[in-house]
Formats: sequence, structure tokens, C-alpha cells
Amino acid sequence: MDSDDDLLSELLAPLRLHGVFYSHWSMRAPWGVAGEREHCAIMHYVTEGECVMELPEVADPVLLRAGDLAVFPHGSGHRLADRPGRPAVPLAELLPAREPGTMRAMQIDGSGSATTMLCGGLHYNDAAAAPLYRALPSVFVLDKAMVDSQPLLAQMLHRLPGEGSDGGAGVRLVVLRVFELVFVLALRAAISELATGEPVLRALHHPAISRALLAIHSRFAQPWKLESLAAEAGLSRSAFASTFRALVGEPPMRHLTGRRMQEAARLLAETTLAHNRIAERVGYRSTVGFHLAFRSWLGQTPGEYRHSCASAVKSAQHEESGAAAIG
Repeated sequence: MDSDDDLLSELLAPLRLHGVFYSHWSMRAPWGVAGEREHCAIMHYVTEGECVMELPEVADPVLLRAGDLAVFPHGSGHRLADRPGRPAVPLAELLPAREPGTMRAMQIDGSGSATTMLCGGLHYNDAAAAPLYRALPSVFVLDKAMVDSQPLLAQMLHRLPGEGSDGGAGVRLVVLRVFELVFVLALRAAISELATGEPVLRALHHPAISRALLAIHSRFAQPWKLESLAAEAGLSRSAFASTFRALVGEPPMRHLTGRRMQEAARLLAETTLAHNRIAERVGYRSTVGFHLAFRSWLGQTPGEYRHSCASAVKSAQHEESGAAAIG
């Protein structure tokens, strides 16, 4: 496995995808749909026709044609329509409930040109998202040529229309795994094919910065200093610091702290390890220093965070048991 794949694994492993809402859209112009930001990754794959995609932070509409794949790692709000400026219906009105594990077929009738697309909302643990994942752009688009250059990605996308249509045993898990694979392959393609675009994608593909990122994300417990990270990257201290910040969007040591706090939060939520053991596991020799860093980063002490996670789990279990009793 090469370093790009190693880094991609470290980037995605903590996400823990746990469900997909899947929809198949058939539309004839005029039409427009506006979606607010969602707490999941979103993918749109155009299978027929074309549409325009509009985002608040992007000045010009983006044209999506048949075979193009748009990926929103953070579920950023956006509009899709048959042409720019078309009045749009809120997605929440068309699909008020989009629970993970469910599938819907949607149709918008008109007299104009036809567009069909597959859409998926991949739900993951937002709190577990790595700092580098949070730095990914709000959207990236793989055009048909890029998709076709990735045989496995193209194969999985071609399979999507049939997955889940028969309603057989285990269909939810099958659909989740297919979308999960598409998501991973799309990110992998973006790192290699779009590396000259978004800074963070260049960082993932940069031979020196990617080595430092891999070290931060896989060996965060080591006593790293700026000098040792620069040596890992094979750059001078100043060149490393400036290049890292330009590509990743924050200083190396802050990025390291974010990775450590992410892992600490996971351990607090999922284990009963004592705070001093967690501090050691994420690279802090002093429990006091760990407490101060955690509170500064997340606004809660480790104890408060663990208690809030336990309360949230109990609340969810209570809601599930109540719903089961009603059913």
C-alpha cells in the first residue's frame, strides 16, 4: 500500500459510517431543489441529462453532466436545478424524513428535458472526524472522464441503481457498503486527480507534507515538536511550517493537537480508561496538561465530556425502547 492509501485510511477510519439514505430522482424541467446543510456526507451521481449545482460560497454555477459525480464531505447546503437561478423547492418539503437505512424514488414532472440522478446521504460520527477530514473542501466534482479512469469506482456507480431495489435480506448493509466504497474511491480519485486544485488535496498528495500528515494521524502519541515533524517531512523548519499552513490551513502543532483531542474524545466516549491513561495514549505526559488542552479545545473537561456522552447514549436507548413499546 502506498503512502496516499495509508493517509486516506487514517483520514477515513475514524468516521464510522453507520447508515445511508438513498434516493433516485427523475426530473423534467423546470425544476429546482434546495438542500440545507446536513450532518452527513452527500453524493450526487448524474445518470442521464444534466443539471446545475449552486453553492453560496461559489460564485459560478457548476454544470453536472451524465456520468459526473459530486461529493460533499460535510453535507454543505446547495441547490440543484435544470438551469441557474431557477426557483427551488426546499428538500425538506419534498423529503421531510431522510432516515439512514431508507430509500425513496422521487419524480418531478415537467415538459422540458429529463435528468435522472442517484443521491446518497452517508451518516457518520461527526465528532470522530479527523482534523484533516474537516479541512476537505465543501464539494469536489469528478467528471465522467475522471470516473471512467477509475474502473472500480465506475463499476460501483453503475451498480448503484440496482442495489436495494429488490428489498432482499441484508439490503441496508449492502447499500451502505456500496456507498461507502464509492465514497472512499471518490476521495482517493480526488487526491490523485484534483491535487492541483484545493490546497488540502495538494497537501494529501504533497510528498513532504503527506509524510508529516501520516505521522500526525497515525503516530500522534509520539512527543512531536515542530523540528521533528519537519525532519519527518524532509524540510527545513521554516519551509515545513509555511508549506503545511498554506496547504492544510493551520499550523502543524495545532493540527497535531486536533488529532490528539479527536482520539481523546473517542476514548472518553467509548472506553472506561482512566484520564491519566488516555492522556498517555494521546501524547501527554502530564494529566493536568491534558485536562487543560482538552478543555481549551472542546470547551469541557474530560469528565464533563464523558458524562455528556453517557447521558446521550442513555437518552437514545430510552427513545428506542419507547418507540419499540409503542410499535
